[in-house]
Amino acid sequence: MADSGADTAAYRAVGTLYNALMTALILGLVTRRGEDTAREYVFRHFRRQHLEKFLPGLQKLGIAGVPDAPACALYHYHSNALGGVKTGYLRESDRKAWVRYPPPRWIWRGTAIAAVPHAVSAAMLHGWHGHNGVSLGNPGLGFVCTGMTVDGMPGLEGYYFDYGRPLKEEERVRFAYGKEEMPRVDWAAQPKLETANWPEERRQRTFRAYALEYLRTMLPTLQELLGPADAQIELGRVARLVGLQFHEETARDMGLPTDVERGDLQSARDFARWLAAVLAAEGEEVETSEADGAVTVRQDGWRAVRELSLPDPLKAFDAWNELWLGAAAAHDRFLKVQTTRSLGDRGWQAAWRIAAR
Repeated sequence: MADSGADTAAYRAVGTLYNALMTALILGLVTRRGEDTAREYVFRHFRRQHLEKFLPGLQKLGIAGVPDAPACALYHYHSNALGGVKTGYLRESDRKAWVRYPPPRWIWRGTAIAAVPHAVSAAMLHGWHGHNGVSLGNPGLGFVCTGMTVDGMPGLEGYYFDYGRPLKEEERVRFAYGKEEMPRVDWAAQPKLETANWPEERRQRTFRAYALEYLRTMLPTLQELLGPADAQIELGRVARLVGLQFHEETARDMGLPTDVERGDLQSARDFARWLAAVLAAEGEEVETSEADGAVTVRQDGWRAVRELSLPDPLKAFDAWNELWLGAAAAHDRFLKVQTTRSLGDRGWQAAWRIAAR
């Protein structure tokens, strides 16, 4: 019988790793490729997510019949709550409704927020919030941002407003710092979905899926923006760093050893348990075997990228794989991990052979 506590910790690990990967990628683009490239990536990332998720999400959340401005604010409120992100909502009228993301910001975890330029944070609003009216067929619907945490304000907040007239593209997102602020929210009276009564494991599975969507959007968006080769360089670099930085936190949460420096078969088994648990928590089909002094973790398929059209799938895999190679090095720097992967008639096949080096 599965250990539900261990499963929950593995779901948390997936959420933690991909949250960190998204943040690290954007900061890496800021520092290595410049603010303009990072801004363009964030814009494309959130526009892609918007086009894939927004209209179907309104139906799934049961708010498709709500007036446009409140429906948009409710969408962000509920969808972020499902992903474990604290969000506030306030409906002033059928034409005006507020949404607020108080600190700490999920996407800019910890001190990373200090390195995020205003324009990069604002690109998220231009990519998603500013396009809601277009998707709804309401050219008069816009978003007014009254504050962003990256600018030192107590949360990212703003309101959807139906102007009753067609908006120019540059009017769809407007910044009005110091002119208005979201009225006080009664947190106890906020709208609630049935998720409030879900068991912890189910909530963590939802959090896992929320974080995985960032990876699913990240891979094609980055390859299209930079080209497959440069995308592999940038994503692979930060993926390895995230693996190095977050293995200890996630392994301890799962009750597994870390930083052992033994380079023996038991150490290989321990890392294989971590890797297999995280991959399984992602929804992958995984099996583990042992032979010739090594442990092998096999993955049948790559569920995380199902239905994606990637310009270069193998380069995307190799960049993603750096996450696991970094984690292995953090677990035990005297282990060697050999990765094999193929994409053929049977779909994706991958294996990690873990042994002393």
